[in-house]
Order: sequence, then C-alpha cells, then structure tokens
Amino acid sequence: MPAFSLDPSQTAWCAELRDLAAERLRPLADKGEPGHVNRPLVAELGRLGLLERLFTSGAFDLCLMRESLAHACTEAETALALQGLGAHPVHAHGTRAQRERWLPRVADGSAVAAFALSEPGAGSDAAALELRAEDDGAGEGEGGAEGEGEGGAEGEGEGESPAAEPDGPARWRLTGEKCWISNAPEADFYTVFARTTPGAGARGVTAFLVPADRPGLTGTALDMLSPHPIGSLTFDAVPVTADDVLGEPDRGFRVAMGTLNLFRPSVGAFAVGMAQAALDATLAHTAERDAFGGKLRDLQAVAHQVAEMALRTEAARLMVYAAATAYDEKAPDVPGRSAMAKLLATETAQYVVDSAVQLHGARALRHGHLLEHLYREVRAPRIYEGASEVQRGIIAKELYATMEAGQ
Repeated sequence: MPAFSLDPSQTAWCAELRDLAAERLRPLADKGEPGHVNRPLVAELGRLGLLERLFTSGAFDLCLMRESLAHACTEAETALALQGLGAHPVHAHGTRAQRERWLPRVADGSAVAAFALSEPGAGSDAAALELRAEDDGAGEGEGGAEGEGEGGAEGEGEGESPAAEPDGPARWRLTGEKCWISNAPEADFYTVFARTTPGAGARGVTAFLVPADRPGLTGTALDMLSPHPIGSLTFDAVPVTADDVLGEPDRGFRVAMGTLNLFRPSVGAFAVGMAQAALDATLAHTAERDAFGGKLRDLQAVAHQVAEMALRTEAARLMVYAAATAYDEKAPDVPGRSAMAKLLATETAQYVVDSAVQLHGARALRHGHLLEHLYREVRAPRIYEGASEVQRGIIAKELYATMEAGQ
C-alpha cells in the first residue's frame, strides 16, 4: 500500500484495474505479435472504457491507470499510453471537426493514434526538426479551420486502400523522415511535427493531423528490443491543408511540449508499475527459495537488497504522484516536476528490475519469465519522451530560471 494517501475509491479502482489487466487484457496481449499493433487488445481497452478516460481524467488518474495496468500487463499499458500520446494533441488543440472525426474512434479502440516527433537527426533535440512543410502555393488562409479527417488505413505503404487526398487544395507538402515512432507504420493517423519556417528553431514548427492514407506517406517497421510496435515514416510531398493544423502554424512546439509535460509523469507511473511487479516477484521468490540452510530472505545481503528496491520504488511513486498533482493543479513548476518524476522513476525501475533478475538467478533469464519480459520492457523508457540526460537538462534549466526570477 503506497504511503501516499489514496482515497478508498482510488484504491479500489487500482485493484480493479490490476484484476482486469490480468484476467481480460493479459490473454489478448499473449496472442499478439511482438512489434505489431495488437488491435484486439486496443479494442478491449476501448470496451472497458479505459481509452475514454484518457480524455476525461486528469494527470493523477492517468498515472494510477498506467501504474495499475503495468503491474499486470505492460502491453496493455503501452497500448493505452500510445493512444493517449498520439491523440492528446487532437483533444487539446484540434478543431471541432478534427475532434469529432477522430476522438470517438480512439476512445472505442477502432482507430490507432501515433505521435510523430523524433527524426533520425533530431531525437532529443526536438527543436532541430528537419521534416519540411513546404508552401504549396495554393493560397489557403492561415490557421486551422474546421478540419476534415479521412479514415486512415490499417497501415501506410501496404497497398490496402487507395491513398486519400485531403479535402480542398493542399497548402503544404511534407517532405522528410520520422524515426522511432511508436505504432508506426500501422497507425490510422499521426500527430506530425514539421518545420514551416526554416531557421526559426522551436518557433518555426507546426503540428499537423495526418491520416495514414495520405498519398506519399509510407513507413517501415523497426525490429527493436521493446516488444511494442516502432517504425520509421517517409514523407514524399505529403499534402496537408490548413484544416490539418493542430493549434496554430509555427506554434507546434507548444503542442509537443504540452503533451510531453502531461505524459512524462505517467511514463514514470508505467516504470513504477514495472518496478512494483519486479519487487513483488522478488519478495515471493526470496521467501520461498531454500539457500544455505534457510531461506534466501534470511541472508542479510538479500534482505538489504530487497529493502533498497522497495525504498526506491516508493520514492519514485511519490515523485510521480507529486508531479501529476502539480499538473492537475496547473502549478508553475510542471516542466521541472515532470522531468524529475520521469527521470527518477525510469532509472529506479531499471535498478529494481535488474536487482530482481540478479536475485532470481538464471531462471529469470528464460524466455517467458516475468522478469525476462520486464528486463526487455524497462530499458526503453529511459530513452523515449526525452532521455534521462535531457530530463536532467530540463531540471537544471528550470532551477536556474526560478533562481533568476527571484522565486
């Protein structure tokens, strides 16, 4: 039981989520193919009403949801999180037409979303994006008007349906690449960040809602350590209009950072859920395993290691909850708190899972063992949505800015 004071309804909800994940989501996850979108799993998340909560809950509830799902089924947790990451910019910045077209389908699990920010040469340095949004010369008006939203195909580049032109003349053509994009190339639409003003850094980036069946958009799956789908995208003069803009032209960096400030603490919650699962497995194993005339737990070195694992897990949990609470209360220090939570929790989860593997010995390295699965899953969160080094940079920047402001 966390030291943070959850009310009885929150505690009961978390327990219900863990049960649902084990009983209804885990079997679907086991039937999925690693590296590909598990649409039956996404659809079940929709039927359970969990995807809808991405748009009706605050950051704290999102963290409770991700932590609880991760404890029993990391695949379900990740599928839910990727829906939220890809669709949150539409929820927060989309036009009414964009929201009405896509959000109900995201919520019921019939459309898969993706967040396309990273590029081969611009991963951690998001302001260095090179995907070009070149003016097509069609002369449309500024800003995002009422947006269309053509239904995306199962995945681009597979020849499953004819490419869909946007309604009305294109204003820009997207040319370039995106890489390390979760749910690519099988998503139905992408939140894409492209450079509309060359040489302007973060101030010259625009966010677009790009359905997967736009002509010129193709993708390739990447074979990664993590089992969830990740791919690259190629944009060959992909047409987009003013109706596809999310927010305002040249202000897409705000869309990206606002999304990441919300989801970074919940990445930490995902990590805490994995750490807790590893800790629980270790407690059971060390209490039962015979060693040197007693149980493994009787060895002081083992007991102290387990205590350290628990200490770090609880500290990370509290940091995540604090950051989520700050976000929900619109506190001014959200970027720094989000970075701290993501950094501490993901680094902690790596430590706890690695320690659990060590205490379990060779059995934890067998394919199919819980810890073998967690060991593969736990590494990526230290990199995506801002590597640990980037989080340290954000924390330092926020600290100095606060000092200089005299607060």
